[in-house]
Amino acid sequence: MPGTRNTGLLALGGIALAALLTVIGHLEVNDDLNPWALTISDFAVSDRGGVIDVAMVVLALATVALLYGLRHTGPPRPRAGTAELLLGAWVGGLLLAAVVPTNEPGTAMTTAAYLHRYASVVAFLALPVGGWLLARRDHLTPAARWLRGLALTSLVLAAAMVWSAYPGDRVLIGLAERLLILTEVGVLTTVALALTRSGSPTRAIAGHAVTVTPARGA
Repeated sequence: MPGTRNTGLLALGGIALAALLTVIGHLEVNDDLNPWALTISDFAVSDRGGVIDVAMVVLALATVALLYGLRHTGPPRPRAGTAELLLGAWVGGLLLAAVVPTNEPGTAMTTAAYLHRYASVVAFLALPVGGWLLARRDHLTPAARWLRGLALTSLVLAAAMVWSAYPGDRVLIGLAERLLILTEVGVLTTVALALTRSGSPTRAIAGHAVTVTPARGA
């Protein structure tokens, strides 16, 4: 479906723009901030309303585009599946984390900071589980191995980040989070690439790939 392919391309563009804005956001903050010891939220709070917050919103909107594409790909479903609901939780967590700031590094946690933290936790856990469930769908079979690998890696990195945040005394928490985000963006990119290929004239019939070619003289 050409519309689904365009949706995938739109999502890829949003993902690329969000990545670019995040890099710019790291370059614009105070040089004293250590990216290996501080989270992206710590960088964002040093420049409220800055490009890192915008990047989070753009990434959420790119995921909305993926949800639209998934809704119009594969067999019809009367309602959203668990995978779509989990991607929706990722979107909600991202938007809430972008709007509600965390606390400044080294200061006491506020109510807003706790809300930001748990919104981020929901987002970080929802996306890889949703990606694992998407790997089961027939129309995403070519991307299934990548989706499962990235989803498992994301969950391992999420566990490493939780360990660092609590018993690990925040050792390399910034590095763990950035690797986690990289793999989770990889999940979104894999789904978006699969959608861009869904406009191919190849169709799955009885479990076999059949290429549809126009008849001569038609």
